[in-house]
Amino acid sequence: MEDLEINKAAKIANLKPHTLRYYESIGLIKDIKRNPAGKRLYGESDLKWLEFINRLRSTGMKISKMKEYTQLRNIGDETITERKIILKEHLSTIESKIEGLLEVRDYVKMKIKIYIEMEEEINERGK
Repeated sequence: MEDLEINKAAKIANLKPHTLRYYESIGLIKDIKRNPAGKRLYGESDLKWLEFINRLRSTGMKISKMKEYTQLRNIGDETITERKIILKEHLSTIESKIEGLLEVRDYVKMKIKIYIEMEEEINERGK
């Protein structure tokens, strides 16, 4: 895959170019190559990293925690344990959110069932 300029990379990553620049400014992405004109060039590994960041963000991970993870990643393999701990903690948060959503879903289903029963009663009385 050839390197992509910021607009194409942003489109593939489903982000805005401004977001890519912001992520670079806060250290979430680094070492972005530049062409002779100074424009950013994103490679395949950059896009894979952006996909990972997007997934973390979509699950509610705070940027501060993402920055911590990124700093550890940039240090290297000696931080694998610390990175694993961050992801395990985040997984626990995700699972709690899922559990909460399932409870709310069940409640809404129950309310719908009640309304269906009420409609049936009203229809029966109207006959």
